[in-house]
Order: sequence, then C-alpha cells, then structure tokens
Amino acid sequence: MVLVLAETLDGKVRKTALEAVFYGAKAAEVLNAKCIAIVLGPCSDGGKLAGYGAAEIWHIDDPGLQTFDSQVFSKVITNIASEHQAKLIILSDSSTGRNLLGRIAASLKAGSVRGANTLPEIKEGKLHFNRPVFSGKATATCRINTDIAVISLMGNSLKPQTTGSEGTMKKIEVPIPSSNTKVINVKRSVGIVPLPEAEIVVSAGRGMKESSNWKIVEELAETLGATTACSRPVADSGWRPHHEHVGQTGIAIRPNLYIAIGISGAIQHLAGVNSSKVIVVINKDPEAPFFKAADYGVVGDLFEVVPRLTEALKEFKASHH
Repeated sequence: MVLVLAETLDGKVRKTALEAVFYGAKAAEVLNAKCIAIVLGPCSDGGKLAGYGAAEIWHIDDPGLQTFDSQVFSKVITNIASEHQAKLIILSDSSTGRNLLGRIAASLKAGSVRGANTLPEIKEGKLHFNRPVFSGKATATCRINTDIAVISLMGNSLKPQTTGSEGTMKKIEVPIPSSNTKVINVKRSVGIVPLPEAEIVVSAGRGMKESSNWKIVEELAETLGATTACSRPVADSGWRPHHEHVGQTGIAIRPNLYIAIGISGAIQHLAGVNSSKVIVVINKDPEAPFFKAADYGVVGDLFEVVPRLTEALKEFKASHH
C-alpha cells in the first residue's frame, strides 16, 4: 500500500496535496499497489482527491487534530502505516512534511528521502528516488534498503491531473495521542497563494531603490496572477515582509515561472530559486550574475521595462479574453 498525507489548510485540500496524491497514484502503479490518501483534521472537500488517483480517502477528524502537532500527527500516520503494512509513505516537502519525515522514518525504521522529484524506480529489488543536491546543481539517486520508504515530494515535480471523478471520504477511527503543545494563536498571510505552492512568482531586489516603488511589481504580479517575493536585503531592510524572502536563507521555491527584477543574483539567492522551470531576469547591469542562470534576460531600466511589460500583458489578455 502507498500512503499519502493530503495536507489541508482552513479545512480545504491544499495544492500540494493534489500533487502528492497524483504522485502517489503513479508510484502505486510502479509498486503494483493501492494508493490511499489520508486527511487529518477538519476537511470539507477531500473527496476531490479521488479524481487525482486516490483509490480510497481515509478521514481522521478529531479535536486533537485541529492544529498541527508533529508528535501527534507522526504517531497517527505511523500507526496507520504499521497496521495496514504500507510500503511507501508520501509527504509534501512543506514545513509540515519536513517536520514529519524524520519522526515517521525513525518510528518505522524506514529509509527516507527528502525532496524527491521523480517517480521511484525499482532496481535490483530496491526502490530508487532522485532528489536535487548542491542547490539544484546536481541530482542524487537514493536507494532505499529497508522494506518501508518515507519520502517528501518536492513541489511542482509532477503537474497533477484529474484521472477520475470525485469520491467520498471514509471516516476511520485511530487513537489520537494527547498533545504536549498548546497553540495559543496562529497568524497567517491570507488572500495569496503561498510561495511554495505558487506557479508564477514575481520577485524584486534592491534595484527597486525604495519600498514606495513596489507598486509596479505588485501590478505585474496581479496581471500575471503571481505571488510576490523578494531578496534577503529587501526583507532585512523592512521593505517587504520576511515571509516573501526567497533564497538559501529564506524559502526555496520552484515555480513554473520566476521573474527577477533588480536582483543581482548572489549565490545565496540563486540556491533558493534555480529549480524554477523558467527564469526571466530584468536588470540594467549586463554583468549581473543572474543572467547566467536566466532562460530569458532583459537588460534595461526596470522602471521602464516593468510597466511596459505589464501593459503588454494587459493588452494580450484583453485581446485573448
């Protein structure tokens, strides 16, 4: 059995859950097994997971699962995996998945791979997974020598596709251990796609000169339906909130399109974004290091280029509406 944790947010299935379940269904085909999605805590739309390949959707709803606690969640998942003899447990490579990966692997005495980005292969009777290393500059192939494997799936590794119709969640009873942690308050950005889940990201750096100039970045992002991000110096200066900081010391992302505006491309920043499928760089310095990593580059004054790009995109959208 392949067991997939389908993460939720505010009682709704997250995009990462769709990716994980779709990946789990494909992995189950490789293993000639059944893909089971598990949903922990309140959820109103878990039935959609059947459309992405889940053979069954198991829902464990309990007051003890309303807020995330890695100790509680890991014990619940471990109990389910042990009872049903799961051979592969799949998590999203999110803060939740990374918190759970080591705990579950240690409890099950299972081999683990963080940030897998390809479907598993069976070689000489062992599961093999690929994962990026050295900030995405190379790929490592990891062999699992144990009977059970636990992995976290890198975001945007496989584009989830519906393969069937919606199903229904099956309520199952699992002992819920008491939590040693009490959540007093949760503060979360609302109204935007979280950076790890964003397919398009528009990011800017110190080339913006001051925070009051950020309007042109936000307008471009709004036109593209993108999430905004920034480099570390911008966040450290207080121009933008720290949750928008991408890079080695911030959030590592891999969107389908990453537009870097006025960012020189220091190695620390590149390490967090160079797994993006397409990188577009806008910078007036033709020697900016970022151009070496770019798929497309525009050498020019961002205060001229960005508004013109936004206008061109608006015209394109209007003519193709």
